[in-house]
Amino acid sequence: MEKIGIIDLGSNSARLVIVELFDENYFVVKDELKESVRLGQDMDRDGFLKPQRVAETIRTLKMFRKLCDASGVERIIAVATAAVRRAKNQRSFLDEIQATVGIRFEVLSEEAEAALVYRGVINSMDVPKGIILEIGGGSTKIIYYNRRSVLQYISLPFGAVTLTDLFKDDGTPEEQTERIGEFFTEQFKKIDWLSQVEPDTQMIGVGGSFRNLYKMNRIVRKYPLNTVHNYQFMTEDFRSIYEMVRVLDVEKRKRIRGLSPSRADIMPAALAIIKAFTDYLHIESFIISGCGLREGIMFNQAVPITTERPISDVLSYSLNTLVKFYGCNEKHVENTVHLAIQLFKQLRVLHKFPRVYLKVLKIAASLHDAGSTVRYYNHQDHSRYMILNAGLYGATHREIVLAAFVAGCHRKEDVNLSEWAKYKDIVAEEDLDIVKKLGILLRIAESLDRSGMGMVKGINCDVLGDSVIMKTELAGDATLEIRQAMAAAPEFKRQFKKNLEIL
Repeated sequence: MEKIGIIDLGSNSARLVIVELFDENYFVVKDELKESVRLGQDMDRDGFLKPQRVAETIRTLKMFRKLCDASGVERIIAVATAAVRRAKNQRSFLDEIQATVGIRFEVLSEEAEAALVYRGVINSMDVPKGIILEIGGGSTKIIYYNRRSVLQYISLPFGAVTLTDLFKDDGTPEEQTERIGEFFTEQFKKIDWLSQVEPDTQMIGVGGSFRNLYKMNRIVRKYPLNTVHNYQFMTEDFRSIYEMVRVLDVEKRKRIRGLSPSRADIMPAALAIIKAFTDYLHIESFIISGCGLREGIMFNQAVPITTERPISDVLSYSLNTLVKFYGCNEKHVENTVHLAIQLFKQLRVLHKFPRVYLKVLKIAASLHDAGSTVRYYNHQDHSRYMILNAGLYGATHREIVLAAFVAGCHRKEDVNLSEWAKYKDIVAEEDLDIVKKLGILLRIAESLDRSGMGMVKGINCDVLGDSVIMKTELAGDATLEIRQAMAAAPEFKRQFKKNLEIL
């Protein structure tokens, strides 16, 4: 196991993420720090990083270095993007950092930066065809991909900080956003391939402005799941926020709940870019990625093959990471998932659920025992909470909520209805039936590996009249497993209207 620090020095903010790399190509974030340094501010006048911004950045990097040293970080990977890339005093700035902080920075090219953003997204989202809009402080990147391959990309030399500086004298805040929108629309018209983007392409938003947008909308909607990654945003909802923010002065913006005060002055520029982009491509909804450049570096470090090709099964990779991190019995998890999938497929004639719910069952089966890390008693409740808050990759918010409640009822018959009611904006009333039926399948699957020794290798189910007969394939004495599974017979009959026999 190795602990590394990743520093991302952008035009608006500097970020440190401390990451533990496991031996088996997995990683987990252990700590982070973020400071608004505004390194790219006022650069457009002469192309130089300003002394005040340089001094603030070095103070921030000293803090980062101190936390890295205190945390036992063995290696620091530091990258700089648009502001440093364009700075005429780049060399003296980097030399000063090396001399005073002892950190050597790599200045990313536009191509390298776009590649890392893409890897952060593609290895954490199950979106086959997408167009990524990443808004930084000093640049805006557009990356178009299909079938896990980049088709086109471009980096525009304008971001939320530089645009705020460029248009600060153009009248009221409302007029400034109007000018920025018009300016960006003209930039989009110059990109030939942008008009060729297929209409079924999913827009994905990346960067701090999108994360703040999520926080604001979450408060407005009273959205119950505190997970930015894979959050779906209707363009209509976005425009309501855009119209509200752009007419306010900076002091009033600072009082908006969910909007970071340090981002209040540049947020209208970022929103104007999003507005121009969604209008230009006629986008009705977009999703927000919590992963970007820094996660791209993490994947490159933990899974080196991702520099050549993406992870093929994002969800399985994420689940395996959490199983290891939570210290679950990996053999028991593997057996339970295997048996749960067999039950789902062989009893489809009863439950009639489409294949998409197999994904929900897989999540629940993989993490059904995660709550034992907190406490064994009522661990299903802890497992539900952990699935809801684990930040799973490769699953929608609805799939995460359903899986959490499936895991939450695998040791008892009833769903916690007071908890279920909190997620009424994500799941429907009829989804409760799905949760209960998948929950009983998980309960039987887990029981059939109760000893964790793999005594039951497989199941063959026959639906005969008013009964379901499960014939087990055994590798030894499975008396414990079958007895435990048969305890679920009354609930099985309630859910499926069939008697249960296990042989």
